[in-house]
Amino acid sequence: MTLDQQCLIAIGGNMPSRAGPPQQTVDAALQHLAAAGARIEAVSRSYRTPAFPAGSGPDFVNAAATLRMPGDPEAVLAALHAVEAVFGRERRARWGQRTLDLDLIGIDDLVLPDRAGFETWRALDAQAQQEHAPDRLILPHPRAHERAFVLVPLADVAPDWVHPVFGETVRAMRDALSQDARDEVVPL
Repeated sequence: MTLDQQCLIAIGGNMPSRAGPPQQTVDAALQHLAAAGARIEAVSRSYRTPAFPAGSGPDFVNAAATLRMPGDPEAVLAALHAVEAVFGRERRARWGQRTLDLDLIGIDDLVLPDRAGFETWRALDAQAQQEHAPDRLILPHPRAHERAFVLVPLADVAPDWVHPVFGETVRAMRDALSQDARDEVVPL
């Protein structure tokens, strides 16, 4: 991968880090990515969203960014995980509280490891999703199209990005969500 490929990142957190409360952590993480060589093209506004599953912790601050980073997709993911670690991210429980989450949603039109691998992870029911994490990078993110806390901020920075499996834009996927789901994503 070269720097001319666009990386779509979902950003979130609901616990304080060494940088401060979640909003300050999001801002500091973006600065850290830039200092590490990422070229940040656009950052969404920040949103307040309820923790998932409901009642599992404080509300999240969510945002999205488009950026360009050197390296292959696994190197990009490793760089995102390294920044999470700087801000105290611990991977204890899937969908648990966290100081920082940097999710790689997509890189241009890449599908990894392949369409069958993507479809396998996309098809998991909610219980299996909570119990199992992929052992390799799946792109695009297999559930981004279902999540208002990803699509609403992502529509601020990449509304016309086309999902390489579904052939729909971020804007269309966001608009296909229920109004109730979209209303849970509140601008800060």
